[in-house]
Amino acid sequence: MSEVGDIGVLRSVNVADFRLIMLNGSPTKTGIFKLPVEGPVAAGIEGLEGDHIADRAYHGGFDKALYAYGTEDYEWWSSELGRDWEPGLFGENLTVEGVDPSHAEIGERWRVGSTVVEVSEPRSPCSKLATKMEDRLFVKRFAKALRLGAYLRVVEPGTVEAGDEIEVLERPGHGVTTEMAGRVLFGDRSLAARALEAPQFSADWRGLLEQQAAKAG
Repeated sequence: MSEVGDIGVLRSVNVADFRLIMLNGSPTKTGIFKLPVEGPVAAGIEGLEGDHIADRAYHGGFDKALYAYGTEDYEWWSSELGRDWEPGLFGENLTVEGVDPSHAEIGERWRVGSTVVEVSEPRSPCSKLATKMEDRLFVKRFAKALRLGAYLRVVEPGTVEAGDEIEVLERPGHGVTTEMAGRVLFGDRSLAARALEAPQFSADWRGLLEQQAAKAG
C-alpha cells in the first residue's frame, strides 16, 4: 500500500484504436488492445488524447477516465501464467511502478507528470479481457487474484509521459481500498458497510455497496 510522499514512475502510457473481436459469436468493437506511445499525452477529464473507448457504459467518463496497472502485479501474473508481459496487456492506460493501484485507498491522489489523478474504483474484468488473453476462464482468475488495478479520475488535467515521476499526494485515511471494494464486488457482502465509509465512490458504486450492505443485513 502506498503512503503519502511515496515516489513511483510511469513506465508506459498506452492508448488504442478500435479493433473488432469475436465475442459470443458476434463481431464486437473494443479498445482494450492498448499500445505504448512516446512523448507527452494530454490527460483530460474524459481520458487520454488519442485513446479510443468502445463501450462508454463501462469504460471512460469522469469516474473512469484512466486505468492504471502496476508492474509488481504484472510480475506476479508473469509467474502465474508462465508468460512475459508487455505494457497495455490488460488494457491499462498507465503502467506504473512503485505505487500500488491494486491496494490504493479510494480517493487517494497522485501527481503523474503535470496531471493530478484520484483513485475512484477497482476494475471489474469483462469478457473482452478473457478474449484478449485467449482464456475463457480469465475473468474468474483475474477476480480471484484481486490484483485489479485502479480506475482514476483526472482532477487536474495535464500531460503524462513514460518516465514521469508519480508522487502520492494524499490519502483520505479511511482505509477503504480498491482491494476491499473488489472483495465486495465479487461477493463478500460483509465488507460493504465498511466500504461505504469512503465518500469518494461514484453514485453508481455507492448504490452497489448499499445494495450489498442491505443484503448482508
